[in-house]
Amino acid sequence: MLFPTTIVGSFPQPDWLIDREKLAGRFPPRVRARELWRIPPQYLEQAQNDATIVAIRAQEEAGLDIVSDGEIRRESYSNRFATALDGVDLDNPGTALDRSGHPNPVPRIVGPIRRKHAVEVEDLKFLRAHTTRQVKITVPGPFTMLQQAQNDFYKSEEDAAMDYAAAVNAEIKDLFAAGADVVQIDEPYMQARPEKARQYGLKALNRALEGVTGTTAVHICFGYAAIIHQRPSGYSFLPELAQCSCKQVSIETAQSKLDCSALAPLEGKHVMVGCIDLDSPEVETPDTVVQRIERALPYVKREHVILAPDCGMKYLPRERATAKLQAMVQAAQILRARYG
Repeated sequence: MLFPTTIVGSFPQPDWLIDREKLAGRFPPRVRARELWRIPPQYLEQAQNDATIVAIRAQEEAGLDIVSDGEIRRESYSNRFATALDGVDLDNPGTALDRSGHPNPVPRIVGPIRRKHAVEVEDLKFLRAHTTRQVKITVPGPFTMLQQAQNDFYKSEEDAAMDYAAAVNAEIKDLFAAGADVVQIDEPYMQARPEKARQYGLKALNRALEGVTGTTAVHICFGYAAIIHQRPSGYSFLPELAQCSCKQVSIETAQSKLDCSALAPLEGKHVMVGCIDLDSPEVETPDTVVQRIERALPYVKREHVILAPDCGMKYLPRERATAKLQAMVQAAQILRARYG
C-alpha cells in the first residue's frame, strides 16, 4: 500500500486514568511518577488494559493502517523501560538536565546496566490480541536513556550507552518474537545533543539493532510541542541516520516547516513524514496534510513515505487527536488516488 498511516507512539490517556493536568504541568518523568495515576494500585492494570483498548479502537476508527498501544501504561515514553533495568538506583535518584535545560530527577547508574526481564512484551501481546491490523510498539533508545540518567558507575559514557544498547537489543528481539510488525526506537536526544550522538550515539543505536531482522524505525524530533514550542529550522542530526541499520526514520516537518531537502541523504530508508502539527489546536484539513507530504516527495520515493504526526500525541485532548488522525487518513486516500 502506498502512503500507509500510523502514529509515532503515544495517544492521549483518559482523564479518568491519569491526572492529565498534573502530567502537562511538569516535564516528562524520568523516574517513576506513580502519583500521576488516578486509579488505586490494585486496579491500575485492569484500568490500563481498558484504556488501551479504547486507544486501539480510536486508531482503528480513525482509519490508521498501523496501530500502537498508545503507550497508555507509561508515565513517559522512556521511564517504563529505563526504570526496569538492573544497575540503576531509583530510591536515590540523580539529576540531569532536560533538553530544555531544566534539571530533572533521573535514574542514577550505580552498577552494570542489564535487562532483568522483558518489559514491554506483555504490552505487545495485549495489543496484538486486540487488533487485526499491523502493530507497532516503541522502546526508548540507548543514547536517549543515558542522557536521561546520572552516571556514577561507568568510566565512559560510551561504555554506558553500549550496555543500554544491549538491553534494548534483547527487548527488540523479544518484541518481534511476540508478534510485533514494527519496533520503533525513540532517540530524540540525538537531535538535542548531536556532538555526543556523533561520538557514540550512532554506534549504540546500531548495537541495539544488531541481529534484528524485523522492521525497525528510529524516531528523532525536537521535543513535545506542549513543552518545547520553538522549533529550529533544521535538524542538527539527521543525515547520520543513513548509516544506521534501521529500515524507517521518523521525523517531524509540520510544526517546524522543515525544508524537506534535508531528507535527501536518507535515500533508501522509509520515512515517517511528520505531517500533523501538535502545537496547533486547529485540526488540519486533508489538503493541508497532502501539501505537507508533497513537500517531501521530491526527496523521498512515494513508496517509501509513511504518514504520521510529528511526535507523540499524549498531551492533546483525545477528540482533537482523533480528528487530526482522521484528516491524515483522508489525506493518504487523496495521495493514493493521485499517485497510485
